[in-house]
Amino acid sequence: MKSKTLKSFTVLEMLLVLTIITVVFILTLPNIQQKRDIINKKGCEALIEVVNSQILLYELENGDSGVSIDVLIKDGYLKEKQAQCPDGTKISIRNGQAYNE
Repeated sequence: MKSKTLKSFTVLEMLLVLTIITVVFILTLPNIQQKRDIINKKGCEALIEVVNSQILLYELENGDSGVSIDVLIKDGYLKEKQAQCPDGTKISIRNGQAYNE
């Protein structure tokens, strides 16, 4: 009779594969973190441009140049979550321009 042999991985092979996966993960993790920081920065810049556009729209429709974030939210020009950047910094308006603090 023929005996059936089971094909399986050895402990050494499993350790080797896990080591390779760990090394790849360690090498890519800082790159992922850096990309997230860049995305947050670009997202904040884009949101500031949206707020600037809404300031101009408010000034055109109401003829009032002294507007604040709270007024834009109250009058429906911005949503509540648009008062701060994705990284958590608040957006404020000075001299008719939006800035992040």
